[in-house]
Amino acid sequence: MSARLSGGGELVFAVGIEDTAIGSPLRGGGLALNEHDLTGHSQQWREDLLRAAATGATALRYGFPWYRVNPAQGVFDWSWTDEVVEFLVKRVKLNVIVDLVHYGAPVWLAGSFIDPDFATAIAEYAQAVATRYQGAIGAYTPLNEPLVTASFCGLRGIWPPYREGDDGWAAVVVSVMAGVQGAIRAIREADGRAEIVHVEAVQVYQTQDPSLDAEVRLWARRAQVPTRLLLGHVGPDDEDWTWLVRHGVDPASLEDLRQSAQRPDVLGLNYYPELSSREIVRLDGTAVHVAVDGGLEPLVGELRRAHVAYGLPLMVTETAVEGDADKQSAWVDELVAGLIDLRVEGLPVVGLTWWPLMDFVDWSWASGGSVVEEFYRRDGPNELPHPVSPLGTPGGPVAPFLRRMGLYRLDADATGKLARRPTSALVHFRRQAIAHGPRPVLES
Repeated sequence: MSARLSGGGELVFAVGIEDTAIGSPLRGGGLALNEHDLTGHSQQWREDLLRAAATGATALRYGFPWYRVNPAQGVFDWSWTDEVVEFLVKRVKLNVIVDLVHYGAPVWLAGSFIDPDFATAIAEYAQAVATRYQGAIGAYTPLNEPLVTASFCGLRGIWPPYREGDDGWAAVVVSVMAGVQGAIRAIREADGRAEIVHVEAVQVYQTQDPSLDAEVRLWARRAQVPTRLLLGHVGPDDEDWTWLVRHGVDPASLEDLRQSAQRPDVLGLNYYPELSSREIVRLDGTAVHVAVDGGLEPLVGELRRAHVAYGLPLMVTETAVEGDADKQSAWVDELVAGLIDLRVEGLPVVGLTWWPLMDFVDWSWASGGSVVEEFYRRDGPNELPHPVSPLGTPGGPVAPFLRRMGLYRLDADATGKLARRPTSALVHFRRQAIAHGPRPVLES
């Protein structure tokens, strides 16, 4: 059985393999989005898992594509996951946090995250996985980043079920959190020793325009709604309850969430310095979000806020910077020093996760040219913001879409196969893990 994440003394160092898995062809692009396939992990998974073990990490976030494991209602295909779990237990020997849902529901759920059967389906899936791998898998994330799921699937219509606007966001977030609560109960019924790591995106907001202060408060509050719903913190006297009902949510659904509150063992926060911090500005009369490099300070603030608000053990479950290895190494140093300071301060910060272990393919590859990211960029401090654009021809070769955020670089050879190349940041990460983390389990 894996060691517990929430009860250790040292800072846990983890890595994660990007596992976005949307099995249905996306609207506009006609292509499914599966990062395991796009990065070649589906063919090289053994080698990649050994690479994860060689980083000095003692934990791994790793995803099972729901639509492949559960291809039809009540039907489960364990042919691949059995091989993977056996390899993880016998060869890799990392504490594994299985990521059950990463943005995609199976095709047979016609309404995706707002299908009437969604909550039942995810609970059955979670229970089946936890029952089969009891004693082999020590921790689970039922659904990665409800906040981003609600944004992409409910607010902006990028991914199924393609809802748009505040009503769509409200419908998706309430349905998703009911599903997460049910999945947590199912996992705990199947394996009472399994830990639950609830993983949410950090989104922090600022503005230099006083007329946008209310907009900043609105988005900052929205960022906390999924976790507050999970924990049963949203009641009839709460302004989030009022807002959700105003946008079409049945009060009975909110009361069910409040009565069915679940408390995870670890609250995971996903923070990318260059992506998670947003400045709200007016552009042509419209309020837009501009990504800014916030550095460490916003993460420290969010960890402190979460500690006060929720009182849970905390983990940075995704973080990375994009660019060369020196830039990545500097971020590792800054992050580790900051988390150690917070632990000295008394915050229960249990660990950090470099995500992704390898570069990944930008999601716009499968979106038919759609702008995927919800924020704008600036090319310089005095430049006007502009939307993020696809990096290459959507649906074409993946090489132009590779995001340079991994400890391993992906480079296409003459056949298009993506080779893995270790970076000096990997060496740096390993040194930090050895210096400040628990000792890895050595293979006998």
